[in-house]
Amino acid sequence: MTDVHFVVTADFDSSSRAVWDELVDWKAHEAWIPATRVEVEGDDPTAVGATFTAWTGFGRLALEDRMRVAECTWSEATEQGACEVEKLGPVLRGRAGFTVVPHGPGARVEWIEDVTMRRLPRLLAPVAAWFGAMGFKLGMRRLNRLLSQRN
Repeated sequence: MTDVHFVVTADFDSSSRAVWDELVDWKAHEAWIPATRVEVEGDDPTAVGATFTAWTGFGRLALEDRMRVAECTWSEATEQGACEVEKLGPVLRGRAGFTVVPHGPGARVEWIEDVTMRRLPRLLAPVAAWFGAMGFKLGMRRLNRLLSQRN
């Protein structure tokens, strides 16, 4: 097991609520995270204990990422939210999460991945972190464009 950690911060032109609503819609991640499809279980995907699975990649090269919601809270008063999921395997274990806060006329998201990867040599941990961060940076840019088109 090799530790992989990265943090991505992105600014959005949309309100923090609009960004939050899109981020906690796990199925909607398919529209902005590259090469990803998602299956959600249950009626309330943000409830603690709710599970979902994302596959990122193509065909047999897709990485299966099973997750369970550990925390997902939104404050109307401060227009801020925090969500954390547990990574359940089979390849990634650990935690990931994000916060959404108002920032200027829009919002700021901080996305954190703190996982261990099976079968990844320690030497490649910085490479995996770089690719993970780049994928999320690309996804955040795509999400910002998607939300801007809706306004």
